[in-house]
Amino acid sequence: MIGLDTNVLVRYLTQDDPAQARRANAVVAAALEKGERCRLDRVVLCELVWVLRGAYGYDKATVVDTLERILMTAQFDVGDKDLARRALEDHRVGPGDFADYLIGHSNREAGCTSTATFDRRLKSSAVFRVLG
Repeated sequence: MIGLDTNVLVRYLTQDDPAQARRANAVVAAALEKGERCRLDRVVLCELVWVLRGAYGYDKATVVDTLERILMTAQFDVGDKDLARRALEDHRVGPGDFADYLIGHSNREAGCTSTATFDRRLKSSAVFRVLG
């Protein structure tokens, strides 16, 4: 198995830089030919959301759809896939960032009763406690 950094995943998904996209495609194709999968750490997912929203200007619905497809794609081994799915579902309907929800669910899974935050957008989330 080979791990992919965010910049390789972005080139693979967007194909916006032909030279880098060819190299990213080759890495993924080589892994598949060997019967291997490409590992995506949850930090890569957070960075991907940031890059697609900030640098590429994609709307939330497009980014959510992209993450859903990644989580369903057999060629990608996503660390903590169930945790990422819960965070993605909260992000889909909630006002917080994907990374926020991932942090909250990760802390809940680690035994925390809640995650303290100053981010008022998260007041409706069961995994956060907004400090006032």
